[in-house]
Amino acid sequence: MTTAVKRPPAADRVYTHVKQGVLERRYEGGTLLTEGELAEAVGVSRTPVREALLRLEAEGLIRLYPKKGALVLPVSAQEIADVVETRLLVEEHAARKAVPAPHGLVERLEELLSRQKEQAAAGDLAAASVTDRCFHAEIVRSGGNEILSRLYDQLRDRQLRMGVAVMHSHPDRIAKTLAEHEEILDALRAGDAEAAVGVVHRHVGWFSHLARGEAR
Repeated sequence: MTTAVKRPPAADRVYTHVKQGVLERRYEGGTLLTEGELAEAVGVSRTPVREALLRLEAEGLIRLYPKKGALVLPVSAQEIADVVETRLLVEEHAARKAVPAPHGLVERLEELLSRQKEQAAAGDLAAASVTDRCFHAEIVRSGGNEILSRLYDQLRDRQLRMGVAVMHSHPDRIAKTLAEHEEILDALRAGDAEAAVGVVHRHVGWFSHLARGEAR
């Protein structure tokens, strides 16, 4: 007897649909989404749509306008600067805390870097971006601070939205990303906290200079 796979609750399905649309820039900044359109697109009633939109508003991706719908917030230069500044605070702290690096963390980072290299070689930038997020999140999670980990996941989601266009318009960046991930891994293996922090600073900080020009 086969067990039926349970579908996620309706509000979760709407949340995922809208969030992916915003992060992947299918719903560009300035787009007005209506409850009716979203209910139809996902195949649910309007009540779970409202619930999902409230969650997305709390994450800063949309703004709700009663009786009109939800406006997808454009990415501003200020938001990019804020996200990068907060990422640097979290990731530099996490890099210091990860030294001396547990064997399990080094193994997991090696595995992720190897996967990212394969994805980049195959030209799959979307998959490589997801693996990139996992690499950084693994270091943050290794510190064991759940609040920081949750904050970080939100930051990475917002940066993914900013970075999709950047990665496609700067294909040479993936090689630099892989080289810098290798440097972070080497520093953690060597137990050199300051070297790890230095690479993280350069690696994350780069984005702020380029992305400012890309912001609309």
